[in-house]
Amino acid sequence: MSTEPSKTLETFPNPQPQRDYTIRIQVPEFTCLCPKTGQPDFAELLIEYVPAACCVELKALKLYIWSFRNEGHFHEAVTNQMLTDLVATLAPRFMRLSAEFNVRGGIYTTVVAEHRAPDWQPAEPVRLP
Repeated sequence: MSTEPSKTLETFPNPQPQRDYTIRIQVPEFTCLCPKTGQPDFAELLIEYVPAACCVELKALKLYIWSFRNEGHFHEAVTNQMLTDLVATLAPRFMRLSAEFNVRGGIYTTVVAEHRAPDWQPAEPVRLP
C-alpha cells in the first residue's frame, strides 16, 4: 500500500452486516489551505457511521485525508466533499462527518454533514434505569 497522499478510499467487508453498530473515527490532524490566503487550516474530524456491506480501511482513509493538505478549500466545501466521497465508496446506512476547524480570524467554525440511506431507520434509543 502507498505511503503517498491518495484520493482512493479502500474498503473491507463488514464483519457483522446484519447488525447496526456505530464506527467512530477521530482524525485530530486534518489540514488544508485557505483558498483566499493560502494559509493552512487545521481541523479535528469525527466520522461516525453505521456500515452496511463494507467498512473503510483506515490506512487508505489516512492517505485520503492527507491528500487535502496542499489544496485550497472552504470549510463547508471540504467537509461536504469528504462526506460525498465516503458515502460513494461505502454506501453506509448512516454517516455523519463533523469538522471542527481551529480559529481563523478570531472565528471557530464547525461543519456537520450527514447522510442517511433512504431505507434505513435507526433503532430506538435504549433508556436504562
